[in-house]
Amino acid sequence: MLRRILERAIPLTSASFIGLPKPLNSLLIGAARPATSSGDPVADDDGGDGGEDDPFSFPDHHHQQLPPDVAQGVDAVVAAAEAKASNAADAARALERCGAEASEPLVVAALARLRNSCGAAHAAFRWATAQSGYAPGRRASHSMLAILAKHRRFDDARALLDEMRRASTASPAAVLLLIRRHCAARDVAGAVATFRALPSFGFHPGVAEFHGLLSALCRYKNVQDAEHLLMSSQKEFPFETKSFNIVLNGWCNIICSVREAKRFWSAMQNLGIDRDVLSYGSMISCFSKSGSLDSVMKLFNRMKEAGIAADRKVYNAVVFALAKGRCVDEAKMLVQTMEEKKVAPDTATYNSLIGPLCKARQVQEAMEMFDAMLQRGLSPSVRTFHALLNVARSPIEVFDLLDKMKELYCDPEMDTYIMLIRKFCRWKQHESVEKLWSAMPANGLRPDRSAYIVLIHGLFLNGRLEAAAKYYEEMKDKGFSPEKKTEEMIQAWLAGKELAKASASVRSKGGSVSLRLPRK
Repeated sequence: MLRRILERAIPLTSASFIGLPKPLNSLLIGAARPATSSGDPVADDDGGDGGEDDPFSFPDHHHQQLPPDVAQGVDAVVAAAEAKASNAADAARALERCGAEASEPLVVAALARLRNSCGAAHAAFRWATAQSGYAPGRRASHSMLAILAKHRRFDDARALLDEMRRASTASPAAVLLLIRRHCAARDVAGAVATFRALPSFGFHPGVAEFHGLLSALCRYKNVQDAEHLLMSSQKEFPFETKSFNIVLNGWCNIICSVREAKRFWSAMQNLGIDRDVLSYGSMISCFSKSGSLDSVMKLFNRMKEAGIAADRKVYNAVVFALAKGRCVDEAKMLVQTMEEKKVAPDTATYNSLIGPLCKARQVQEAMEMFDAMLQRGLSPSVRTFHALLNVARSPIEVFDLLDKMKELYCDPEMDTYIMLIRKFCRWKQHESVEKLWSAMPANGLRPDRSAYIVLIHGLFLNGRLEAAAKYYEEMKDKGFSPEKKTEEMIQAWLAGKELAKASASVRSKGGSVSLRLPRK
């Protein structure tokens, strides 16, 4: 049955397909600078603007991009703010003595480096706004708003948004950023209230803003609330395909519930909502992720019968389903079909092949796809390397792949380091853990709370107790709150250490010692 469905889905013109370009040695092939897209093989496109804090991403401002005096000022501000991050008053005094002069480039660059430490970033921003002759511009204000919202400092974020309104630096995108972070905190009421407050900032909540709210709700798994809002807002925002596609994608690619996706798909039909290539793409992606290859191919054929031409996202989802279902030859043939239909394969297409091959431990075939990808002039994404790093079998292989990332201008992300720290801790490769940790700043990254927690747990479980305690104190000094489990683990060890020290002291004096642990 599946074979007949595959034959219908993949035209016979591809039967003569002789394979992808012959792979070359990946270490000898150069490639262009990678695109900024994640290369997700089954993209979770919810109709939003991109990443969770878009359009206020934080490019790392390397010193060669700033005048020397500004670069030195950034270093001074960051050092002062980080040293006293846990105490706002101390941080303010340290910043006053740092000797830097506030300017928009300096503040933006400093906030980019301090983005993982909200207290330090807020102290630096407040120091800058208090300087005579400087008023924060839109970029600096938006950057600070993004940091406050990310760390769920909503009262401070709302106060800053009011300041931005008075300074005419507010924008609908800034309000949407705050809405997204409310959604991330599962604060649906706060997100809707912020949306309703748009007129107070001088903006009319139109269809685009409504779609932004629906997208934000869905992105952070509040899909049921998004569906309720969609259905109850028909008078204000009449039903249209795009609104329904946002919610459908939420069920398909965020919640990944085949049952709910089918229900909502039927609701669209019952309400007379036209289904387009994005609608089909979401459903095919959902079936693809669930491993239902038969359903993927049936819906793919139904879409073609309805006269709807597949786009790249649809093809990528089908390629992913085929590769995941061990139909690698058919997946390669479909890539050829894409080209015949003038739909150029992209990085995500190859990720759709590489990811499943790595999960199936077919590492050699995955590397062949990687080489073929480079030969076509496509740039690997971080996702590509994550798949390959996951199946690396030794520190040498890991560092070879990291060198390859550097060669191809594909910068590691914090998730890359967290994954590799876990891997090296499992391998008991403590020197490699230290090497990775010290390499973060060179890639414009500063450890966040998650990185510290993973490192501390890994070191502790490997018996590196002194090192774990050192990083625990460093994490707290930077203003990050430890997990309860981490706190209990370190405190229990410290209490045992103190007890052992007291016991040794008493024994040396010929006395006895109480075995009661000290109170917390």
